[in-house]
Amino acid sequence: MGAPKSTVSSVPLPVTLHSAIAASGSLSSLAARLRESEQRLATIAALLPDTLARELRPGPIDDEGWSVLVSNAAVAAKLRQLLPRLSEELKARSFRDLPIRVRLRTY
Repeated sequence: MGAPKSTVSSVPLPVTLHSAIAASGSLSSLAARLRESEQRLATIAALLPDTLARELRPGPIDDEGWSVLVSNAAVAAKLRQLLPRLSEELKARSFRDLPIRVRLRTY
């Protein structure tokens, strides 16, 4: 009788979510767009009253524009009044010059 055969596991080694995203081109691009959307929202939220800023959420960003998700029509109307000022602030902070789309959030 010889020595017992060693078995090699076919289970892949675990990876962190961060490294899996970094390794995937499409997921990496999505993560970058999510970060940019969150950074844009933080920039404009600093210019708004807290009661208004709390009603905003970062939305999708693409080559056509950036969406800000709002809780109701009144918030959307007020935000639309402020869009020129908010767009100028984003340009001043070196963000890509993209139109801001205001969209009602669905729950």
